[in-house]
Amino acid sequence: MDSSINFSMKEIDGDKAFMKKIRIGIVGYGNLGRGVQYAAEQNKDVEVVAVFTRRDPSQVNTVLPVKVERYEAMADYADKIDVMILCGGSATDLPEQSSAIVKMFNTVDSFDTHARIPEYFAKLDSAAKETGHLGAMSIGWDPGLFSLARLYFGSALAEGSTYTFWGKGVSQGHSDAIRRINGVKDAKQYTVPVASALERVRAGENPVLTVREKHTRECYVVAEEGADLSRIEKEIKEMPNYFADYDTTVHFISEEELKEKHSGIPHGGMVLRSGTSYTGNHFLMEFSLKLDSNPEFTSSVLLAYARAVYRLHAEGRTGAVTVFDIAPKYLSPMTEADQRKELL
Repeated sequence: MDSSINFSMKEIDGDKAFMKKIRIGIVGYGNLGRGVQYAAEQNKDVEVVAVFTRRDPSQVNTVLPVKVERYEAMADYADKIDVMILCGGSATDLPEQSSAIVKMFNTVDSFDTHARIPEYFAKLDSAAKETGHLGAMSIGWDPGLFSLARLYFGSALAEGSTYTFWGKGVSQGHSDAIRRINGVKDAKQYTVPVASALERVRAGENPVLTVREKHTRECYVVAEEGADLSRIEKEIKEMPNYFADYDTTVHFISEEELKEKHSGIPHGGMVLRSGTSYTGNHFLMEFSLKLDSNPEFTSSVLLAYARAVYRLHAEGRTGAVTVFDIAPKYLSPMTEADQRKELL
């Protein structure tokens, strides 16, 4: 066994056993928080210690038994939790919570407002270094795994163009942003790739595409009784970083129709790199995902990176990190020797 990961595992009579499970805390208990609980059941080297909520803990029904605490109580768990997974939304929750919580715990979050990532990183990095903690940010599949695909593909194929298409699927962040609008009771937003644009990329045309030419956005909104529908639609379509740059359609429907026809949270997408070699040979690289449940898959990625954060912090790493900073070996429960033997 590699001595470099002996802090988490040991040999007992030839069998690998964990010296100590990685202790996880969950902040926020919506679809993502529930997904982390499910993912933890499939990863035997981690355990969920507690859920922290701004709601009344007695009103939070968890999918699996776990202690539920008030948000303010997390300070009492400073020595009981190794990594806190932040499951709030990117619009308003994470920008305020992450830099405060990382002063008490190592953290992992799924901040996905791409345009604000540089400033978010700087704030998180500064806060984490104040107390010697480590915060992994923008973890998920995009940003996250798709970010890695863009980096790998662009590095391997120097001459070419990279394209990212999302959907068709429900965007949790965009749906949450709509629900924050005054007068909105509930909402689901679907990101839909433009089929003709995808066909041109796969055909090797290397087209220059605007965001509007690559995707459309479909919004299904349940408005509160008496709400100004025209105002809500205008706020959605003009929302910067979310809808302003896209052709967006807003459908106002009943709560019953939303539950009947839009109760699932599927998603997916693909990253493509189309280019040529020096001699003119054409190459197409593609990484794709098709997900029945966006939050459950994202939660699984968050948990893998929580494992990495735990290990990196044990080695002395502090500050903010992204998927670009974390070597793949830290994500797996396998030993480094087994990774080389079975995966390389």
